[in-house]
Order: sequence, then C-alpha cells, then structure tokens
Amino acid sequence: MRIAIVYDCLFPWTVGGAERWERNVAEALVADGHEVTYLTRLQWDPGEPPQIPGVEVVAVSRAEPLYGPDGNRTIGEPLRFGWGVLNHLARHGGRYDVVHTASFPYFSLLAAGALRRIRRYRLITDWFEVWSDSYWREYLGPVQGFVARQIQGACARLRQEAFCTSRLHARRLREAGLRDEPTVLRGAWTGSTARPTPLAAEPHVVFAGRHIPEKHAPDVVPAVVAARKQIPDLRATIFGDGPQLGLVRDAITRHGAGAYISAPGFVEGDAVDRALERATCLLLPSTREGYGLVVVEAASMGVPSIVVAAPDNAATELVEEGVNGFVCADGAPATLAAAVVAAHEGGAALRESTADWFGAHAPELALDVSMRVIVARYRAAARA
Repeated sequence: MRIAIVYDCLFPWTVGGAERWERNVAEALVADGHEVTYLTRLQWDPGEPPQIPGVEVVAVSRAEPLYGPDGNRTIGEPLRFGWGVLNHLARHGGRYDVVHTASFPYFSLLAAGALRRIRRYRLITDWFEVWSDSYWREYLGPVQGFVARQIQGACARLRQEAFCTSRLHARRLREAGLRDEPTVLRGAWTGSTARPTPLAAEPHVVFAGRHIPEKHAPDVVPAVVAARKQIPDLRATIFGDGPQLGLVRDAITRHGAGAYISAPGFVEGDAVDRALERATCLLLPSTREGYGLVVVEAASMGVPSIVVAAPDNAATELVEEGVNGFVCADGAPATLAAAVVAAHEGGAALRESTADWFGAHAPELALDVSMRVIVARYRAAARA
C-alpha cells in the first residue's frame, strides 16, 4: 500500500513521544513492505535532508518554532502546516491508499479529511489526547478555547479509523463524536520487557519532563523540602527544559534548597536513566498526560512513580496504588511529600512489587504490540 504519514514533527529533529511514535509507525510499515511518505514541516538544514531508509520525507511547510514565549503552541505554524498538507494532498493525494495522521495540529487533519472522498484514500488518525472543555478554557481563554473545542469536535466527527493510547482519551473521543469505536494501543515501550532486578535505592527524587505549566515541575521543590522533614538526606534532580525552567530554579533559590535540589536542564537520556535507576521514586506532578511513558520507564527499573489524579492525566492508568507507586489526590506540597515518604518507607519491597508489575504488564506495554496491531490493520485493508 502507498501511505502518507502526516505530522509537523519528525524524530530526532524534534524530540517527544508523538514524534517517536509516528516515526516508529513509518518504519514498521516500511518493514512490512509498504511505500511510505512522511509529510512534515522543515526541521533540518535544507542541504542535509533526512535519510530514513524506505521513507520519503517531504516538507510541506517552512521551518519555524512550535512554541511561543509562554510555552503554548503558536497558531501560525499549525495553520501553515495544514495549508501545506492541503496543497500536497490536492496535488498528490490520489497516489496514496491511506493517509495516517496525528490528530494534532488539527488543521492538517481537517485538510486530510476534506480531501478524503475526492482523492479516495482511507484516513487513520492517532489521537494522543482529547482535551476537555475546561482545559481548553484554561489553555486559551474562553473565546479562543471555545473555537478550539469546536475545531477538535469537527476533527472527531470526520470519517476515520482512530487509535488512542489511553482509555481516558478513547472515551473522550467517543463523547466528542467519533462515529466508530477507537482502538486503544497501550504499547509504546521500546526497551526490554523482562522483569527488572531493582538496584538499591538512594534517597533521591527524580522528575523528568518538559517544563511547561501542566507538568508542574516547580511543585517538586516544596514537596521535596517538606519530605526532608522525615527524610533528612533526601535530594532531588529536576530534569528537562522549557519555559518554566526559570521558575524551577527560582523555587530552588527561594527555598534555600540549592545544596540538595538541582535543575540541570536538558540532558541526554543516559544521564536521566542513571539517576532514575537508583531513585527513591519518580515524582511526576503533571495534571495533563496523554500517556505517561516515563512511568513505564521508571517501572522498567523497579522504580515506583508518584502521579496526581487530575481529569486530563492518563498517566494514572499506569499506576496501581501501592504496587508500582501512588496516585495523589492533589498536587499540594504536603500531599506529594507524603507520597515521597511512603515510597521511601516502602523500600526494597515496593521496588520488588514495581518490578513484578512491570514484568506482568510489559507484554501489553511494548511498542511491538502496538505496531503489530497497526500492521495487521493495514494488511487486512490491503486484502479487502
């Protein structure tokens, strides 16, 4: 089959979970014998285009930043990318049997949906998240949030086959108007699926993620300060970069915690892994996660995770209370600190329990499982 993958980001020129997912989809389909074109925006030196075996990479929009100074997605880039997708599919859409697109940014999905019948291709969509009305209002304000909700709903109502990475967003997608039942693909883990042998823990809390408002990275600081009242030698490392990195460092200074809390910014994955494998816990006070792969990564080392119950947080689906971590009722410093203390007191038994959890669930959480489902869907379509 001839397939177009559509996403405005391409790994590793842009790094993130969705970027990795779409590239993995492209490579899995190539390995299964399909012809794949990847439509994206320019992210590289024009003189050094991507060389991905079996994948034709086409830039349909210019190079430009994804995020503004406030950490939010800009509006201009999605519009220009959507226009580029529309132009490409208007001219070349007839060559594709399937257009497989990320739902976000929505204008590219609307473009693909508008031309589906004219160019006679099937439309498959990866829905990593479906935002709630309240979150849209918080993110964009009442007027722009309302408009964005209508656009999201229009995308959901398009004739498409949908993949989701969590039960939360599959339910929301149905409620938003999806005509058919979405397929939930929980497998995104690319590492070993063997039960780990946990290393001995150090009194160390790790956060890893982009420093944007919904991740609540600055909240790690007062939580660790509070937890040190019961764990005097506790320290923390807050990995990642983003518009709130300055707020994180300000919080460290304000609490006088520079001797035991560090925020090194972006570091290579190996450095995060080395810190995480001996950490007391992963502390992820995020209130919005489409999946929460870092929770699986921690469990693969036998390290428990602390997450926060919130309407937009699908990472809670990956934590079994008291087995591989804790789900906090809120993100208040005292609440997070109590969970850190519980993880510390859980000691080796909690780490072994986390390792057992990973060993039991890894087969369904492996990326290969999701890719097999996707490839099988394409094979069935090719026979039809």
